[in-house]
Amino acid sequence: MLSMARHSFRRRVAHQSFVVRLLAVPVLLTVTWLWLPTVSTVAASNPGTDAWTVYHGDTRGTGLSTTVRAVDTRAPVWTSPILDGQLYGEPLIWSGAVYVATEHDTIYALSAATGTVRWAKHVGQSVASSALPCGNIAPEVGITGTPVIDQARNELFVVAELVLHGTPVHVLYGLNATTGALEMRRRVDPPGSDSAALLQRTGLTIDAGRVVFGFGGLYGDCGRYRGTVMSVAESRGPTWHYLVDGGAGQSQGAVWMGGAAPVIDARGNVWVSTGNGSSQASSAPYDHSDAILDLSARLHLRQYFAPSDWASNNASDLDMSMPPALLANGEVVVAGKSRIAYLLNATHLGGIGHEVASLESSCPQEIIGGSAVRGRTVYLPCLGGISAVRVGPTSPLLHLLWSSSHGGGPPIVAGRLVWTIGADGVLYGLSESAGALRQRATLGVAANHFPTPSVGGGLLVATSTDRVIAFATTPG
Repeated sequence: MLSMARHSFRRRVAHQSFVVRLLAVPVLLTVTWLWLPTVSTVAASNPGTDAWTVYHGDTRGTGLSTTVRAVDTRAPVWTSPILDGQLYGEPLIWSGAVYVATEHDTIYALSAATGTVRWAKHVGQSVASSALPCGNIAPEVGITGTPVIDQARNELFVVAELVLHGTPVHVLYGLNATTGALEMRRRVDPPGSDSAALLQRTGLTIDAGRVVFGFGGLYGDCGRYRGTVMSVAESRGPTWHYLVDGGAGQSQGAVWMGGAAPVIDARGNVWVSTGNGSSQASSAPYDHSDAILDLSARLHLRQYFAPSDWASNNASDLDMSMPPALLANGEVVVAGKSRIAYLLNATHLGGIGHEVASLESSCPQEIIGGSAVRGRTVYLPCLGGISAVRVGPTSPLLHLLWSSSHGGGPPIVAGRLVWTIGADGVLYGLSESAGALRQRATLGVAANHFPTPSVGGGLLVATSTDRVIAFATTPG
């Protein structure tokens, strides 16, 4: 599941983990302290606007900006001050500010013009890594998943891991995006879970006035856990959740997706991928691990897809670690650590082994994190670089356009270039058509194992370990 190591991102005992320990106890998990009366049905920017308020720019996670003609990486417009913790989430851009959150449990609003701090809000005591049963985020764990901004409410939502009465817990906060004032907080640990074994790694998104995100576990797969999708009302209302590996004796199946957010389709349905589960024999009951899940807005399972070798994938820690890429024509592209890309029919995922087409070895290394989509081309986040696959109207229905050795962090598309950050701390701009290197800029070492840039407000913004770096863009 989590695969957060910097080179080979496997997660089993020897590799990666991003999972959740849940017991099937139907306990109401929320405690509400403060609320805003307004309700919104819209959260994130769409690719045609000059804001970036959710992971990869829109609730479908396309990573596509159509408002930028060019990016100038010859020198940064600004570099922020050193912030108080490591940066794992993608920067957000909204209304003249750049927003980031740290593992020290602090949210920052930086001036988009100068990079200076407009406001900072520290929401609680982060958890010392040494207090957790395993993991590879150090020395502290706080805010790991990318926040989301609801533009209609002017409210930023973020999940923080913090110490409460000596125990690690996860709390959803709503902050006024202009002032940082606290407007809502709610504990969101799944029912019956061991909160110390959870990591909230996915980005947050919004679906009809509800904040949606996933839970997985810690690197090392310690403890028993169950992957979980959460849907929490922005205003008063019930909390909904969906458990992966929810059957008797089942566990694992993390929802982590290399930090990507759940994908929301045009009807408000929620799409996620899941990591390896506890069932490792084809004769065992299928547990919805190593899969793509299509959930209703209330998080009821509508349909799913899993490869026919799901059991051996589970045994080898070959997570489905990329969120579904929903194409406009009703097709879906998904991939993961097996390096096989699958083409699916969005209206009929078909269950086990019913892909429309597949492409083996679409990447030289594992595929982890959010993709970028333009038309029928999907840019895959391969750990050692980016690969572009095209969905064709005729055979082969899925084919490799190009593969690059530059970058590897989840890509976005802006100014006709594919932008990706490598483990070497360099931002790369690759041509969309052939993957040729067109631009590069040194950022510095990134703490985040799957760093990804964002675009908006006349900037392309990226992070190093504890700083934000901004480059100028030309509109068009």
